[in-house]
Amino acid sequence: MEAMVQPRSPADVESGGGGAYRWAADGGRRAVGGGLRGRLDALRELIALSRTRLDGRTLEGAGRVLETADERYRLSGEHTVVAIAGATGSGKSSLFNALAGANRSQVGPRRPTTAEPVACVWPGSRPGADGLLHRLGVPTHRRHVPADGSSELRGLILIDLPDHDSSATEHRAQVDRMLELVDAVIWVVDPEKYADAVLHERYLRPLAGYAEVMFVVLNQVDRLPGDAADQVVDDLRRLLDEDGLALGEHGEPGAAVLALSAATGRGVGELREALGQFVAERGAADRRLAADVDAATERLRSVYVAQSRVGLTERSRAEFDDRLAEAVGAVATGRAAERDWLRYAERACGSPWSRMRMRMRMRMRGRRGSRGALGFGVGATDVGMTGAGLTGVGTAGAGTAGAGTTGVGASRGGRTGAGAADVGRTDVGWGGAARGRLIGRAGVGRSQDGRGAAGQARAGLSRTGWNGDGAEELTAGGRTGIQQGPVGRQSAAGHRRADGAAAAGPGDASVVDGRAAARPVVEHAVRTVAAEAAHGLPAPWAHAVRDAADRGAYGLPEALDKVAAEAEESLRGGPAVKPRWWTVAASLQGMLSVLQVVGVLWLLGAVTGVGEATAWISGLLPAVLGSVGGPALAWMCRVVARGPARRYGQDAERRLRSAAAACGRARVLEPVAAELLRYREVREQYAVASGV
Repeated sequence: MEAMVQPRSPADVESGGGGAYRWAADGGRRAVGGGLRGRLDALRELIALSRTRLDGRTLEGAGRVLETADERYRLSGEHTVVAIAGATGSGKSSLFNALAGANRSQVGPRRPTTAEPVACVWPGSRPGADGLLHRLGVPTHRRHVPADGSSELRGLILIDLPDHDSSATEHRAQVDRMLELVDAVIWVVDPEKYADAVLHERYLRPLAGYAEVMFVVLNQVDRLPGDAADQVVDDLRRLLDEDGLALGEHGEPGAAVLALSAATGRGVGELREALGQFVAERGAADRRLAADVDAATERLRSVYVAQSRVGLTERSRAEFDDRLAEAVGAVATGRAAERDWLRYAERACGSPWSRMRMRMRMRMRGRRGSRGALGFGVGATDVGMTGAGLTGVGTAGAGTAGAGTTGVGASRGGRTGAGAADVGRTDVGWGGAARGRLIGRAGVGRSQDGRGAAGQARAGLSRTGWNGDGAEELTAGGRTGIQQGPVGRQSAAGHRRADGAAAAGPGDASVVDGRAAARPVVEHAVRTVAAEAAHGLPAPWAHAVRDAADRGAYGLPEALDKVAAEAEESLRGGPAVKPRWWTVAASLQGMLSVLQVVGVLWLLGAVTGVGEATAWISGLLPAVLGSVGGPALAWMCRVVARGPARRYGQDAERRLRSAAAACGRARVLEPVAAELLRYREVREQYAVASGV
């Protein structure tokens, strides 16, 4: 019937095994032991790291635990504060007097009898009880000493609390306040109210985590006949088990359940013995604070424990890099660089006659473009003119006759196209080496070999003129919209800058390049990587990760525009180092051209009679060799140039892709990674604080 808490061995008591604290050398103030000290330090660090991420109300409970612990450390470590709590008429004051050995607390039929807390202090070897009693708010005139002064309870401060079900509101509030400050509680129940819902639902069930510093005493068993006391104790154990309260049975830690009669003294000796062992361990305050930390960390669990594994995978990073590469048009840049390399090779390895024809065609188109620059309409202008950001339906055609077409119903010969423009199409119909630049795509559609699907963002075309090698620069520089770009608007009067001034004419160096990375693609990439990083995180930390990504995304399209512009500028002059075989091929072309000229002159001499009539046979061989060998050599050079040109384009694509990825990492991935690292830090601190 009387179930006692199992006493610990003297070795455990000597070694401090009963708690996480240890006694200081002077036997007074305690020093925090390794386990609980680490948990409290981790909780303190957890709060410091979380102040900018969580609101004050969420961290309020944990802060109170730290304040309570700090305050308890400053007071006597030799005393153990145990409160006696119970309902009206349960006999808690009678039990208090029985333990004190005298009538220290008033007992009577009037309810409620106990209006103020009453204390009985068993003096220890050192003073310090006054500080604890002042903290509890026990009036001086309510502080007593035991009648017998027995040494077995030395260091015990026993508090008789008001009734927890008192009709006076201030009594209940006083009970709730003191229950948060005492080291242990003796709950006194009687056979009539041991199953009271108020007791179980308001106190025992919420305080189930404090079982190690709790005694549950069934009083007034002298009123029960026969074996009824055993039946009531068994039913009380069942209710405590349903409340989640661990019971100290078979040597395991938990609440001690006893049956006694304060009126007759039956079982009071067993309770006194259990209290003596409990106080001698000097670990009640330790276990109470450990339970406080457990409760605080459990309340914080939802804001610190992730639902699944968190962090950015390599696949997510790679997809983010791919989207940024798509936004700056890395693939199109590589293909344009490959075509440039082939055209440079064709020009370098071609015959003198083909190079002459190329220069003549360039001059003719240059003069024709200068005369008709104002006739191309909205969208693209020819040599020296910049189409800065004209997109959507009604975008102009992109060139003169023979220069290729751009868009549906695009103009030829300077007429404005009536349909939607393609995205960054390269005008391969020009005799020279044309190169198209597509910076980014948005929405549906695709880019292939310089051509873009009709209706894409990047519809504005800009011809910046022919460079020294005969390569035309085509830049897709508009943003998504209907005749609206980042640099300026197009009105019926012509192409105008953002400030309303007329667009510059051919050769004006102040024309602003209208390239801009596809903003929808960039925004989608940022949203996707932020969602991946925030997946599974508790709500406050997921919000912090998304905020970090949004802050980093601000200005990212402009930074990518700059990266794309730098990449284009680096490719403007063609290959930095010309292959030696170009020189060899050019020399052979020169020799073949000489043979061709000599053979033709020889034939002319034979035909006109300057030489012998049979001399034409000798002139036929060099003429045929020069005429056939030159084109054959040019064809062979084109075949040989495909491999190096492909590698050159891949290298250009790789450089632009790497530059865009570095920009995205610095602005988005690194801030997101910093937030994830911060979460991992607080998660580690939470794990230490929760004792996991």
